[in-house]
Amino acid sequence: MRIDAVFSGGGVKAYAFIGVLDRLEQSHYTIERVAGTSAGAILASLLAANYQLKDIKQMLQELELNTLLDAPLITKILPFSKWLFLYYQKGLYKGDAFEKWLQKQLAMKSIYTFSDIQPGYLKVVVSDLTLGKLVVIPDDLERVYGIDPSHFSVAKAVRMSAGFPYFFQPKIIQGIGKQKSVIVDGGLLSNFPMWIFENGDQKQKRPLLGVKLSSNIEKGEKRTIKHAFDMFTALFSTMKMAHDSRYISKKNQANIIFVPVDDIGSVDFAIDEKTKKQLIQKGQESTALFLKHWPK
Repeated sequence: MRIDAVFSGGGVKAYAFIGVLDRLEQSHYTIERVAGTSAGAILASLLAANYQLKDIKQMLQELELNTLLDAPLITKILPFSKWLFLYYQKGLYKGDAFEKWLQKQLAMKSIYTFSDIQPGYLKVVVSDLTLGKLVVIPDDLERVYGIDPSHFSVAKAVRMSAGFPYFFQPKIIQGIGKQKSVIVDGGLLSNFPMWIFENGDQKQKRPLLGVKLSSNIEKGEKRTIKHAFDMFTALFSTMKMAHDSRYISKKNQANIIFVPVDDIGSVDFAIDEKTKKQLIQKGQESTALFLKHWPK
């Protein structure tokens, strides 16, 4: 069966997506259109590039997460200087290493800009702090910024969507005229955009499946708050949960796989292989249970 899919954010917990895809493949589901926020946008871009599950699994298992944490060189010499970068550059890490890594993976499938992807088959959510609005790429590029989406980098769009505030430095988009927009993680405004493929009152061409890295729509991860950054991540997570829990109806919940990974931090880039395997297993188990009753 062919379906459309929406993937939530969740940082490093996204390894659970491998388990979800594994069960879907075993049950003969083929994903067509994809959308996502943050970590979900990463997976969505790989699926839109026609990567097979075995290739995605190998790619993520070989990836050393710490290599994506590209702090400015001077912070290795003068550790205290990272707080200056946090203040002036608005982030501890540049995010360039992650963007280059994804750009390399997509290039292997000849995906560079949105013109290389079938129209409507990939949607990425970002948050524009300057304009104070949610932006869907590529849909809103022309209208909001006067940018031709056919020339816009897919890797850049995903990097912006995964730009966890203060962790990664925000990206800048030159808008119409001289206005510059500061772009951060799409999860700030919609961490789980189940609405993105809505087609008014018209019937969906294919079943729509959502995958959310949480035990349910209302429950967020438990947090230990020891310092200011912990408090910020707690604030950020609370905002994400509040938006999506108010939007998603009981009807939509019947089309969502909830993967209970609340006990793992979204930006814990030091997770070990055992934890990665546990995440994959949780994805498999949650999906197997869900598919017993879906689609209705």
